[in-house]
Amino acid sequence: SKSRTYQVVLGEYDMSSGEGPEQRIPVNSDDIFVHPKWSSSCVACGNDIALMKLQRPAVLSTEVQVGRLPPAGLILPNGYPCVLSGWGRLSTGGPLPDRLQQAELPVVDYEHCTQLDWWGPLSIRQTMICAGGAEKAGCNGDSGGPLNCQAEDGTWEVHGIASFVSGLGCNAAKKPTVFTRVSAFEDWIAEVGTGCQ
Repeated sequence: SKSRTYQVVLGEYDMSSGEGPEQRIPVNSDDIFVHPKWSSSCVACGNDIALMKLQRPAVLSTEVQVGRLPPAGLILPNGYPCVLSGWGRLSTGGPLPDRLQQAELPVVDYEHCTQLDWWGPLSIRQTMICAGGAEKAGCNGDSGGPLNCQAEDGTWEVHGIASFVSGLGCNAAKKPTVFTRVSAFEDWIAEVGTGCQ
């Protein structure tokens, strides 16, 4: 809704208590930029990405850091270790946690993820990245959360934004969590960022 003001909470860990480092920063609805090709009726069509302009700068600390973008166009190899974090369900239909969860998810490359007995070529686009599997996966409520992967120099980069999981369940075999691949949208990110200054 255009009349709403949203709030971003940075530095959150335990939603059942105020630990102290949280920063609550308002965001006007006019300052939310959804990708123009996004369609809520077709998540598998891709472009599941949005940017927000905070009303004031975040204060960086040990709990609040700037997310580093990967090099434009970079595609990680099959099995590359990454980490998903979020407050999604602990299991299919299960409870939502109070504390931020994380799971190491290996990348499942495009060749594997688009096989017919996996997600198939109609569900996965080149602008997506798959990660995880039957043992560890994202779940309902993790959408929008980061898939962070460590670069060779030891720094962490945001390679994915959690987009969708299987309707068969969060830990369905051959149905890894699907993410928007950030490195496929760096031109759009730069364009929106330039317009926000």
